[in-house]
Amino acid sequence: MVTDYKKPIVIAEIGCNHMGNMDIAHEMIKTAAIFCNVDAVKFQKRCPKELLTPEQYNAPHPHPENSYGSTYGEHREFLEFDLDQHRQLKEWCEEAGIIYSTSVWDMTSAKEIASLNPVFIKIPSACNTHYEMLEWLCDNYEGEIQISFGMTTHKEEEEIISLFEKKGRAKDLVVYNCTSGYPVPFEDVCLLEINRLRESYESRVKAIGFSGHHLGIAVDVSAYTLGASYIERHYTLDRTWKGTDHAASLEPDGVRKLKRNLEAVYKALRYKNEEILPIEQVQRNKLKYVKH
Repeated sequence: MVTDYKKPIVIAEIGCNHMGNMDIAHEMIKTAAIFCNVDAVKFQKRCPKELLTPEQYNAPHPHPENSYGSTYGEHREFLEFDLDQHRQLKEWCEEAGIIYSTSVWDMTSAKEIASLNPVFIKIPSACNTHYEMLEWLCDNYEGEIQISFGMTTHKEEEEIISLFEKKGRAKDLVVYNCTSGYPVPFEDVCLLEINRLRESYESRVKAIGFSGHHLGIAVDVSAYTLGASYIERHYTLDRTWKGTDHAASLEPDGVRKLKRNLEAVYKALRYKNEEILPIEQVQRNKLKYVKH
């Protein structure tokens, strides 16, 4: 049972939902900060030629209607921002009073993003067993490191946590319950995995989080009440836009309501500090039957 709830940290993952357009990315940052009032936004950084085999790079996109190039590699290149652009994104975040971060998918991207010294760097589920990259970040990046545990065995989880402990970095580590799918049906969200992660790792890491790819926002509030203090959701300005992640993303009003609801639940999750609260005493004096 959770006895000490931490204030929820809400991360709006822009990912590649900017569609390779810096103006859209800038608008998403401002909207996330001002309208949604979230704590952080997160982008993604890949080096497609390092991440993909030549066969994968030159293959057609599996869903051509969502492709921004004639091959999967060209599609990925189109969606990439270079380091200078990421530096600009970070400046825009700082101007808006919001935390900038990025998921890194390969060594080149990890080194580039680490050079910007963001508050935290995220390792996606697909790359959480890239131990060379994890070790490099432990040794060369001083900020918080977050890792999703989607499509990850319990043995792999333990190996990852142990690596961070060996490097003396486990208390800078946030691990996320996650089901890798876009979108994920509710029966596959498996929220009670948060209990397992807390029982296994909460005393060993900085915090437990929840990264959701489902529809709506009710599940996220439940994740928070189970003890996930970091809540991450994909975010878009328009769910009908071209791309594979928009359909599993929240639009601005959904993100705003999620942040609002989590803040309300955070305030409500406490015991009474006296049997009759001052707000109740007024009603008790007026309404309560007391036998004389």
